[in-house]
Amino acid sequence: MRTLNLGILAHVDAGKTSLTERLLHAAGVIDEIGSVDDGSTQTDSLTLERQRGITIKSAVVSFVVDGVTVNLIDTPGHPDFIAEVERVLNVLDGAVLVISAVEGVQAQTRVLMRTLRRLRIPTLIFVNKIDRRGAHDERVLRAVSERLSPAIVPMGAAYGLGARGAGFTPFGEADDTFTAGLAEVLADHDDALMAAYLDDGTPLPYRRLRDGLAAQTGRALVHPVYFGSAITGAGVDALITGITELLPASERDTEGAVSGTVFKIERGTAGEKIAYVRMVSGTVRTRDKLLFGRHGAGGAAAEGKVTAISVFDQGAAVSRSSVEAGRIGLLRGLGDIRIGDTIGDAMAAVDAADPPGSSTAQDPSGQRHFAPPTLETVVVPRSPADKGALHEALAQLVEQDPLINLRQDAIRQEISVSLYGEVQKEVIQATLANDFGVHVTFRETTTICVERPAGSGEALEIMGKDPNPFLATIGLRVEPAPHGSGVEFRREIELGSLPLAFLKAIEETVKQTLLQGIHGWQVIDCAVTLTRSGYAPRQSHAHAVFDKSMSSTGGDFRSLTPLVLMAALKQAGTMVYEPMHRFRLELPADVYGSALPVLARLRAVPRTPSTHGSSYLLEGEIPAAQVHELEQRLPTLTRGEGVLESAFDHYQQVTGPLPSRPRTDHDPLNRKEYLLRVVRRVAG
Repeated sequence: MRTLNLGILAHVDAGKTSLTERLLHAAGVIDEIGSVDDGSTQTDSLTLERQRGITIKSAVVSFVVDGVTVNLIDTPGHPDFIAEVERVLNVLDGAVLVISAVEGVQAQTRVLMRTLRRLRIPTLIFVNKIDRRGAHDERVLRAVSERLSPAIVPMGAAYGLGARGAGFTPFGEADDTFTAGLAEVLADHDDALMAAYLDDGTPLPYRRLRDGLAAQTGRALVHPVYFGSAITGAGVDALITGITELLPASERDTEGAVSGTVFKIERGTAGEKIAYVRMVSGTVRTRDKLLFGRHGAGGAAAEGKVTAISVFDQGAAVSRSSVEAGRIGLLRGLGDIRIGDTIGDAMAAVDAADPPGSSTAQDPSGQRHFAPPTLETVVVPRSPADKGALHEALAQLVEQDPLINLRQDAIRQEISVSLYGEVQKEVIQATLANDFGVHVTFRETTTICVERPAGSGEALEIMGKDPNPFLATIGLRVEPAPHGSGVEFRREIELGSLPLAFLKAIEETVKQTLLQGIHGWQVIDCAVTLTRSGYAPRQSHAHAVFDKSMSSTGGDFRSLTPLVLMAALKQAGTMVYEPMHRFRLELPADVYGSALPVLARLRAVPRTPSTHGSSYLLEGEIPAAQVHELEQRLPTLTRGEGVLESAFDHYQQVTGPLPSRPRTDHDPLNRKEYLLRVVRRVAG
């Protein structure tokens, strides 16, 4: 049977979860449609989700329609939980992007569509809520074409907009306007069809147009658009036809080598890890021993024994003895597994072909489709006795969402977490209280900046020469790299001149050390080159065992690398950059004059405004640190009529005094203190 891993994505409150319920009902999986407001839906199973009426965690359900097994993944719509969407994108065959017919294209809609197009994920668009007062069709289509993609194909017409009886009539072969428009859109990506369209006076065969639509939709070149209502069911049958006919469901190789990707981790009732795995090929059975790990993450692949398997079948997950290619399985027994891990026989081949110490190794979990969190806050337990329990609870939350990025300051006894927004902070607070019994408060939320090298710098420490107390020679050069390149580790030393374990120790320590630059922020877009190395070979006294005081160890290289790297970085210098959001602000024309000074005080830089009837539309840039304040002031400033959209756009160099962040490591910028902490003595 063919399978399709389908994501449902949308801006918050566009109706994703309601559409999921309607699809399950249409497929015969559920007899009664649940309500988001009542907390009775299949996919919003968390207590917090039911209380708040929003999706916080991605959830999987499965159904069969027209011979296709659809693994449907309902994702969060609120931008604070974009990390959940991030992980799901890596396992999708296709997507349905849901847009409200009332609110139209919103900030998160644009962020999602840009990403879907960039990743070339085949996408259908479903304009929901046509039965709601204020619903529009032509206005939404125009906004979709202008702000999402011009390559859209309306698949039918909505009628009765804004009323309970609103419906959707699919276009067909007899609709000349539809077929002509379809031919025109498809011809842009098909030269043969373009020639036939231009040279032949007769209409193109409808079957050829439908085949062309399926092919181009499958290549993410065009995006069919459907209208309907998840609540009444209008247009949903047409959407289901589009899902099965236009999105690329396929047969999977169940007999091939085992391969899969972990995109979600949760804990069972007994505290055991449960890994959500999208199976790419092969079959995993209970009691199989599996290799798993992250290519490039350091260390060899781990191995574990699968103790239990669940597979999504006709709705919920059910116990099975195996899970095969194309399905999504829940695997138990793999205690050290993490989000982003690759499982199966492929890991052994990957490690053999490209050792972890290699500079070409890639980490699948490191693929970033959306911006990283730009906010940070310190989590404080209300009871000092809960410090240990808080750390353990947060560590489990980081398993489920690595971008929370737990940061512990041992000196100040503080724990910080990264955030996308205030709602996420509230959810973390409620989760800690409800699931772990730990009650916390938060310090003021601050902005996470980054550092980039300002120039080039080099440093060298030679074994046996003061002030180097370590049995290692390391020379490093630091220089800027292209924006978006992260941290690149290079080698100028001769291959084989340094044991692989030592080389790996240097590379891993370089990347760990650059999490805190000169001013305490993570260093990005940086190339680090190993220019010189040396070590003391394994040796011992006569008739004695190995003596590490005479022989280099990995610890020597791990301890020396931060000193050399930070000396080189200090010579290069760094510039601090703050995150900037692009914003789109609609406000009444009569408050435009009073809004400009407020925007100026918040360091926003608006472009030339445009008028839309009695409203002004302002677009521009604003520091991420000021977005929350603008959101709070907007209702008063615009009499509740202002509409603000904002999303991370880029980092901008800070002018004036540079913000800094306290270090949480042994501070290799202070050599004396560093050596006192690392080797308990000061050399030289």
